[in-house]
Amino acid sequence: MPLAASGFAALTSISRNLGVLSAAASGLDTVIASHGGDVDRIFGTAGIDPEQLQHPTLSLGLGNYCRVLEEAAAQSGCDNFGLHYGQQFKPQMLGLLGYVGLCSPTAEAALQNFAAAFPFHQHSTLIQLVDAGDCWRFDYQVRHGAIVARRQDAELTLGMLLNLLRHVLGPTWAPRAVQFEHPRPEGWHEHRRLFDAPVSFGQPCNAMLVPKADLRDRAMPDHDPLLLLVVQDAIRQLGQRLPQLELLEEVRASVRLALPLGEPSLETIAQRLDLSTSQLQRRLRDQGASFSALVEGVRRDLAQHYLRQRLPVTDLAPLLGYSETSAFSRAFRRWFQVSPRQWRGIS
Repeated sequence: MPLAASGFAALTSISRNLGVLSAAASGLDTVIASHGGDVDRIFGTAGIDPEQLQHPTLSLGLGNYCRVLEEAAAQSGCDNFGLHYGQQFKPQMLGLLGYVGLCSPTAEAALQNFAAAFPFHQHSTLIQLVDAGDCWRFDYQVRHGAIVARRQDAELTLGMLLNLLRHVLGPTWAPRAVQFEHPRPEGWHEHRRLFDAPVSFGQPCNAMLVPKADLRDRAMPDHDPLLLLVVQDAIRQLGQRLPQLELLEEVRASVRLALPLGEPSLETIAQRLDLSTSQLQRRLRDQGASFSALVEGVRRDLAQHYLRQRLPVTDLAPLLGYSETSAFSRAFRRWFQVSPRQWRGIS
């Protein structure tokens, strides 16, 4: 199908996206099967309807999407599943997001348009393109308050960006550096091989550094001014319909980011959300929630996530904002009626 025709088809029904467009799961079943995973079981566990994946402009819940990638990694035994999945992604497979890059006039414009369009492709996510001197830094981080396990999604997304840039810069192009927020995995050498660049882990945000000199005056081979105008107009229309993040989700995300600094206070979180403490309390009360209960819930979810990641129990207290391991252990027993080590042994 010609680029313009397939691009116009990709714009149909995009106005209802409230999570991530299912184009982001193109070919997922094939990749799972190729790694020996049980597609039906993995989709079922993550709450994904396989029929939905046949329609790339329908919306998937972002939590379901992140979970299906984590389940695929766990159940297939391929710890670097997101990396492998990202290697098969071509820009055209991303629908609106892919075409806004492909139809741009230059590689630099493609990167800028890709970053500008991403929030409409996927909600509850930080996307920003930062001027870092001689490089552009592309930052990416899922900010959905209920999503803790998101390593595979991060590795997949930076792999998608790598493919878009290599589409114009050539298959051997490499970024200046790549950063991931999750701890260094066992198979981290594969990350360095794929990106052909220094890769660091445990960073504040997922990011890719792209030298400006590599992008300057590099024309996109499929530049299509008419289709680019149509795509950008569709993005503007979609932006007018985008709902704001729900307050509870914003509070959870802010609490999760604040926990490594210690016990998060109502005043600190309210300030981050540009609200007074009384405004935040009132809005939480209107939704039947309390600040202390939200903090407790975030800590409980993170504790389970870190234990599944095999982090030492003694490392968890500071990550969850506790001053002592004994305080964390008491809270964990209150949540699950067993100690952290006992929970790990039975889960």
